[in-house]
Amino acid sequence: MRELIWGKTLRSRLIRYNFFIIWVIAIFVSVCTYITASRKTLEVAKNSLQHHVESISYRYQLAYEEMINIVLNCTERKTFNLGEIGRGLTPGARKKGLDYAELIKDYCAISEYGDYIVKLSVFDDRGGMVQTGSSFGSTDDAKGILDGGWLDRELDKTMDSYELDLVESPFFQHEGQVLPIARTLTGSRTNPGGWVVLCLSTDLFQDVLRDTTGGQEAVVVTSEGKRIASLYEPEDHREENDRVIRQLQQSGQDKGLLEMKIHGRNSLVAFEQYDRSGVMVYETITLDSLSNDRLMIIQTVIIMFAACLIFGFILSVLITNQIKKPIDRLVRHIGHVAAGNFTRDPDIEGEDEIGTVGKVVNDMSEQIDTLMAERLEVEKEKGDLELKMLQAQINPHFLYNTLDSIRWIAVIQKSSGIVKMVTALSGLLKNMAKGFNEKVTFRKELDFLNDYVTIEKVKYVELFDLVVQVDEPELYEALVIKLTLQPLVENAIFNGIEPGGKHGTILIHAYRDGEDFVIRVRDDGVGIPREKMASILNNTEKVKGSSMSGIGLPNVDRRIKLNYGDEYGLTIESEEGSFTEITIRMPLEFAAG
Repeated sequence: MRELIWGKTLRSRLIRYNFFIIWVIAIFVSVCTYITASRKTLEVAKNSLQHHVESISYRYQLAYEEMINIVLNCTERKTFNLGEIGRGLTPGARKKGLDYAELIKDYCAISEYGDYIVKLSVFDDRGGMVQTGSSFGSTDDAKGILDGGWLDRELDKTMDSYELDLVESPFFQHEGQVLPIARTLTGSRTNPGGWVVLCLSTDLFQDVLRDTTGGQEAVVVTSEGKRIASLYEPEDHREENDRVIRQLQQSGQDKGLLEMKIHGRNSLVAFEQYDRSGVMVYETITLDSLSNDRLMIIQTVIIMFAACLIFGFILSVLITNQIKKPIDRLVRHIGHVAAGNFTRDPDIEGEDEIGTVGKVVNDMSEQIDTLMAERLEVEKEKGDLELKMLQAQINPHFLYNTLDSIRWIAVIQKSSGIVKMVTALSGLLKNMAKGFNEKVTFRKELDFLNDYVTIEKVKYVELFDLVVQVDEPELYEALVIKLTLQPLVENAIFNGIEPGGKHGTILIHAYRDGEDFVIRVRDDGVGIPREKMASILNNTEKVKGSSMSGIGLPNVDRRIKLNYGDEYGLTIESEEGSFTEITIRMPLEFAAG
C-alpha cells in the first residue's frame, strides 16, 4: 500500500494527484451542500406548511360548494308544495311528506360530506316540514329555526358570497353549534312559500384538521373570528391566537406565509381564507423545530465528506487502469458496427495511433450508414409514388367537380330539382369526408342535416316535415359531435314515419339544461314495441333501409359516451302507435374564441 501511494511510478503520481483534487472538491462540495441544504430546509418547511394549509382550505371549499349546491337544488325544484303535507295528519299528506323527505335525503346521500349535515330542513310557517340529516328530527325544529334570530340575516346573504356564521343549534335533539345556509323556497320575502335551511356540523372542520394535520397547531375561524375548530391548541394559547387571527384578517390578504413572534417564539404562520365562505384556516410551526433538521444535515455532510474521501482514493487507483480503455472502446465499437450500429463514436478518436485507427473506423461506419440511408430513401420514394398513384385513382375532388358540372348543366337546362339535389349531395359528401369524430357547431350540424333531408324529400315526397326549435340563439354556436342528428332523423324516417304510410312530422328541440346541452328528436310515427326498448341501444346494426351514413343509434350513443363520459348519451321514450322521442344529452360547450 505504501509503495502504491508514495512510490515514484507514474501510477503512484496519478493516484496522489487525483486524490488531492478529490479532497479539495469534497471540502468545497460539503460546505456548499450545508449552506444550500439549510436554506432548502427552511424553504421546504415554508412550502410544505403553505401547501398543507391550501390542501385543508381546498377540502373546506369543496364541502362548502356542495352544501351551497344542495340548498340551491332544493330551492330550484318546483315539486315542493308544503301545503300538501301540512302537519301530515292524513295518509296522503304523510305519503307526500315521505316522498319529499326521500328527495332531500337523496341530496345528502350523493354528497361526500353528507354525514356532516346536521339537518336539511324544508319548512313553512304553516306547519309543513320535511327534513333529513345525521341527527334525529323533531316537529319543533321549524320553530327553533324561526325563533333563533339568525334566519333573516342568513336570507339576506347572496349565493355569490355566502359567508358562513356560527350559531347555536336550533334543533331539539342536537346540542352545540352549527353553520347554517338558508334560502327562500318560493314566493317573496313577505309571503314566502317556505324556506330551505341546511345546518353544517363543525365536526367536518375538526375531522379534516385531524385527518390532514402534521402535528402543527391549527385553527379554523369564520370571517367574524368565531372559532369553528382547532387542533393542538392549548387553552393558554387562545388569547394569543385570537390576536394572530385579528392580525391575519386585517392584513387584507386571502392567503400568505408570515414570520411572526408567537408565544415568545419565532414562528411561521401559513393562512388561507376562502372569500366566498369567509372561512379562514391558519397553521403555525416554530423555527426551533427545524433545528433537528439542521443537525441531520450536518451528520449527512460529514458522512458524505468521508464517503468522498474513500471514493476518491478508490477512484484514483482505478484511473491508473484507464490507459488500456481506448483499445477496449475501439474493439467494442467494431463489434457494434458488425451488429449493424453505424453511429459515430467520438470517444474512440484521438491524436495517438489508436485514436487515428478509431477515426478511420468512424469514417467507414458513416459511409456505410449513408449508403444504407440512401437505399431506404429510394425505397420510400417508390412507396410514396405508388401511394400517390392510388390516391389519384380515388381523388374525391374528381367526384366534387363532376357533381358541380352536373349542377351547372341542370342550371342551364333550368332543372331546379336536379340543382337542389346535386347541391345537397355535394355538401353531404364533403362533410362526410372530413371525419366522424370532430366537433362542429350546432348550426353546421343542422346545415348538414338539411342537405340530407333535401335528398330524402326527393325520394319521399310529402312524407314528412322537419321542424327545428332552438330556445336560445346562442345555442346555434354550441359544439356537437359531427353526424349526431342525421342518424336520429334517419331512424325517425325509416323506422317511424315510413312504416305508418302517412304524413308525419319530425321535431328537433334544442335547449339548455343547467350545464348540459339537450336535443330532443321526436316523430309521430309508429313508435317502438315495448319488448324492443331495452335492447335498441345495444343493437349495433345500422338503421334499417338506410344507405347513407350507416351509423346506428348505438354508435351515436357510444361516441358521445367516449367523448364526455357514461353519464351522457341517448335516452329513448316511445309509445307504440303514437310517437318516438330520442334525447341527446351532452355538456354545453362553445368553440374557443
